[in-house]
Amino acid sequence: MPYLTPAGLRGADGGVADVRDHAARTGGAPGIGVPGYAHPLVAAAEWEALARPGAPVHWAVLNVDNGPGVRPDPHCLEAAGRIKNAAARARAAAHPGAARAAAGGRLLGHLDLAHGARSASELLAEARAYLDWYLVDGFLLARCPTGSASLPRVAVLTTALRELAESPHLVLGHGRLPHPGYAGTADQMVTFTGAWSEYRWSQAPAWTAAHPPGRFCHVVHGVPRGHLDEALRIARWQGAGTVYFTDRTPRPAPRDDIGGQSDPYASLPGYWDEIVSRIGRGVSE
Repeated sequence: MPYLTPAGLRGADGGVADVRDHAARTGGAPGIGVPGYAHPLVAAAEWEALARPGAPVHWAVLNVDNGPGVRPDPHCLEAAGRIKNAAARARAAAHPGAARAAAGGRLLGHLDLAHGARSASELLAEARAYLDWYLVDGFLLARCPTGSASLPRVAVLTTALRELAESPHLVLGHGRLPHPGYAGTADQMVTFTGAWSEYRWSQAPAWTAAHPPGRFCHVVHGVPRGHLDEALRIARWQGAGTVYFTDRTPRPAPRDDIGGQSDPYASLPGYWDEIVSRIGRGVSE
């Protein structure tokens, strides 16, 4: 199967094809997609950072309690309001050609598909709660299936979500490359979630080159500060318009959560200001 590498498009025989079309497709620097920080009570600095002027944040996920929770949370309401106000200010300040800046700063609700185990009615009820309580701009469909057999159910769900809200931004949280048919069901797909040790050798299949820039998202933990430029170049060559890189790594969870791991994405990367600066100015090849 053909696949994409930083050196170009390679066929099954390992030969390098012309990369000009792909380079044009992936031109420009990516933005940041935040998969979900900890609750605003324990991650106040993280949520405040998302509302700072000039941060190239495409979207941030609000996950109250593996979903919207059972009632509106005042701390989450406050954090959501700051992000939405910052996005509104950015849109008001943008000149007509600044489409990227005006489109940034979306707040997404977290819907856990449990790899297809949850019903559409349950997920739509959670989506309505997110819309009513937090006025979200769309949804991250976490633990989204990847196989062709689940594609019709996911397509029905995304169609129903688009009927609930006006132009919601939908991100399929596969975590790995799915069947190509999923590309037509949502705005973006998270096609990589994992460690830097795996990401730096990852490859994108050739079918991804048929899609416009920004259709793919990559979420990577354990990225050393000295490898940020390399990570951004990999994202660019694989057509990922939205990324989240952090130096945090999963660690054993405390006390009674036996076998569990801490979330490496729950807190800010140690180099948050640096990655914001590098993405904001773009990264050369």
